[in-house]
Amino acid sequence: MTHIEGTFTGAGGLELYYQSWQPEGEVRAVIAIVHGFGAHSGLFMDAAQHLLPLGYAIYAFDLRGHGRSPGQRGHINSWAELREDLHTFLTRIQERGPGCAYFLWGHSLGAAIVVDYALRFPQSLQGVILTAPALGKVNLPLLKVALGRMLSQLWPNFSLKVGLDKGTNLRGPNLIATQDPLRHEYGSARLAAEFFATEKWVTTHACELQVPLLIMYSSGDKITPPEGSVAFFQKVTFPDKESYEYAGDYHDFHADINYQKVLVDLENWLEKHLDGDIDNQPSRCLIKIPTLHTETITH
Repeated sequence: MTHIEGTFTGAGGLELYYQSWQPEGEVRAVIAIVHGFGAHSGLFMDAAQHLLPLGYAIYAFDLRGHGRSPGQRGHINSWAELREDLHTFLTRIQERGPGCAYFLWGHSLGAAIVVDYALRFPQSLQGVILTAPALGKVNLPLLKVALGRMLSQLWPNFSLKVGLDKGTNLRGPNLIATQDPLRHEYGSARLAAEFFATEKWVTTHACELQVPLLIMYSSGDKITPPEGSVAFFQKVTFPDKESYEYAGDYHDFHADINYQKVLVDLENWLEKHLDGDIDNQPSRCLIKIPTLHTETITH
């Protein structure tokens, strides 16, 4: 395995941190990951370690105001910044690996970012994976939601703790991961307003999604309850769609106690869409994916 860290230039010239994990030998496909609120790209190591031996190259970046990327914690000026950041990131990778199959995976808030992107740029994607998507109902304190909407125009960078219970992310020995110093709990008024506007838009336009879709959610998720995933899935009319429910798992179930089951299900879906079981799928990618810029490479 080769681990690469670096930066790329996002919207407004902001230098955003990214990392990637490259498999030994040939790259069969690329998975780009967008993490959730208050999280960062380093929280997908279990998934990377599972997928690397299968020939998948993994790329992930820290959203602006998250992890190792600069910016006020949990703040954006507009949702367009998030969309442009992702578009730049994915385009830079695709330029260096033409002909590859590209899958886009969004978790929680990242799922909303991914769906918004896939509705606008479906031609660049082999498939979309949504885990614990922040679509539909999200368990945030109603008073804070109302406050965020009210202050979005008056004081957009006003920030406070959003009030999510970290104890509902992971269980057992994995709970210590919630104490990660790169995590944060702050969200700005503008981020809240932009998120709810975007969530409404993507839900309204779900029937226009034209890429293979996998939705994975848990009945035990106290942050993004499963009802939102079920409702969104039903609104998608594209025939190539699948959903998996995990009984009792917590919000970050891709890294929770039963993560092996989740990753096997993910692997099976990826393999089906990579092997051409569905008509008109491109062939495997048999080239190495170069890095972006400002890299540190370790093996």
